Amino acid sequence: MSGSAASSAPSSRADVGDTIVDWYATAARDLPWRRPGVDAWAVLVSEVMLQQTPVARVEPVWREWMARWPTPAALAQASPADVIRAWGKLGYPRRALRLHETAVAVTERHGGAVPDDVAALEALPGIGTYTARAVACFGHGRPHPVVDTNVRRVVARLVHGRAEAAPARTADLADVAALAPAEADRAVRFSVAAMELGALVCVAGTPRCAACPVRDRCAWRLAGSPAHDGPPRRVQPFAGTDRQVRGRLLDVLRAAADPVPAAELDAAWDDAVQRSRCLDSLLTDGLVEQTREGDYRLPT
Repeated sequence: MSGSAASSAPSSRADVGDTIVDWYATAARDLPWRRPGVDAWAVLVSEVMLQQTPVARVEPVWREWMARWPTPAALAQASPADVIRAWGKLGYPRRALRLHETAVAVTERHGGAVPDDVAALEALPGIGTYTARAVACFGHGRPHPVVDTNVRRVVARLVHGRAEAAPARTADLADVAALAPAEADRAVRFSVAAMELGALVCVAGTPRCAACPVRDRCAWRLAGSPAHDGPPRRVQPFAGTDRQVRGRLLDVLRAAADPVPAAELDAAWDDAVQRSRCLDSLLTDGLVEQTREGDYRLPT
């Protein structure tokens, strides 16, 4: 099958999106931020936490976070130190500070209500195009196409006949919009349904095609499931990286009620050069402060 034929066959089927939405109704995971009555703030928090972090690690932290800070105004009143401690082991802790800054901005600019406009959402601290569209769609029911890594992989196989997704591109939004059902409510559900299909069935590497609701209309399968012909996916290491060292240093500060002398941080990592570099980066990122006495603490 030619590339152009593979690209047109599945997307010309008007019922592909409806089929995926119907599959989602019975196959989706029961995640707390997807339940009826969950507001846009809860969705925004979940989306920020889920960036590069598995659902299993996010769910308990999200529950504790929402119980403690159920509104942007509540989080805005918290100290940065409390926010970093509550973030715990989710990783990439700058997200915690950005979320705190977002809560302040929503409280001051929007009266404490998360906006439903994509442009207004993108104007919030640390909120990119994907998160803005996800909050507008999942939090406010606006039928915007939402594209993450899982959705791009589904579209790459289903529409374009490729084993894996290419780098993100503007046309991804149009691809998703073309597959979405015409009815607004179902178009909203389609974006999350496509994500779930990519997370559970159309996974990277070896997809579970036998469980796919649209396997008979998948361009990749119709083309004989050709192998990925691009560069191999790189698995980012963690052990020994600056990310690990930064996490070790933050662990010490999170556990301390008072400022910590440098000697206590020295015990967190043996390599003095790497430890110093990581401590400097934490100071630059605003995740750590140094006192006049030369000790270290979480930001106040």
